[in-house]
Amino acid sequence: MFGERDNYGEGGGAVSAFPHFTLSEPSVPEPSEEGRQHYRTIWISDVHLGTKGCNAELLIDFLDNVDSETMYLVGDIIDGWRLKKKFYWPATHNDIVWRILKRAKRGTRIVYIPGNHDEMFRQFTGLNFGGVEIRRAAFHDTADGRRLMVLHGDEFDAVMLAHRWLAFVGDAAYTLLMGLNRRINAVRARLGLPYWSLSKMAKHKVKNAVEFISRYEEIVARAAGQRGVDGVVCGHIHTAEFRMFDGIEYWNDGDWVEGCNALVEHFDGRMEILHWPDEIARRNAAQAERETVAIRLVQAA
Repeated sequence: MFGERDNYGEGGGAVSAFPHFTLSEPSVPEPSEEGRQHYRTIWISDVHLGTKGCNAELLIDFLDNVDSETMYLVGDIIDGWRLKKKFYWPATHNDIVWRILKRAKRGTRIVYIPGNHDEMFRQFTGLNFGGVEIRRAAFHDTADGRRLMVLHGDEFDAVMLAHRWLAFVGDAAYTLLMGLNRRINAVRARLGLPYWSLSKMAKHKVKNAVEFISRYEEIVARAAGQRGVDGVVCGHIHTAEFRMFDGIEYWNDGDWVEGCNALVEHFDGRMEILHWPDEIARRNAAQAERETVAIRLVQAA
């Protein structure tokens, strides 16, 4: 899946696209599985490994604190567009790949649905590498009997379909915006402030972006309805969301560049979108409260 030469054949397939890629042991060891939050299913997408915009540290924290029976990687996990222009692969990105492959080895079902940025892996649809199933799309049955179609979603992006060159121009502009976003959050981190997404705020403020997102969500949901399923899970537009369209569920699992979101299914079939910076803040607050209580108990003894 991620470029191990033995899996693809000498010098072939996706490996030749990224000749500098090597997968090694993680720089930060994976902690014990003990104490993790367990879910039936996890969906993540739009990680964009190979770019500076990827919030790798937050995703590593997520992977180290949750587990599931099944995990769907819903496209744009690796950003081939950027890697072909300039190779960028820090240790944290290697750590993410290692953790995902480790899950597959432990028995978690991993389904990888390549998106437009990692479309080079679509040629391996139907194959299984290192316990990772590569699919063009998938169907998921929830614990309470709903059937969901799972796909990246670029198939329904009018810009991608009609004007591919414009998509590349937009990608370049987006990269500049994310560079500014990193600088802002570096300052916020020094001030002790939580993560904040500049690009997410901008999208919600720009009327055309809001209209595009709304239209995209409706098109994807209606396409799912035509296939006779109860709902759809996708990514692509970096906007985590749940909406209903004429009885069809639309779920977007967000991204790990701007919002740092994941979609999870509980063991009773209930679905939930997690915003991981908020989860970290709650966890830290609970830990601080426990420490305060412990100090008070010691003082009262």
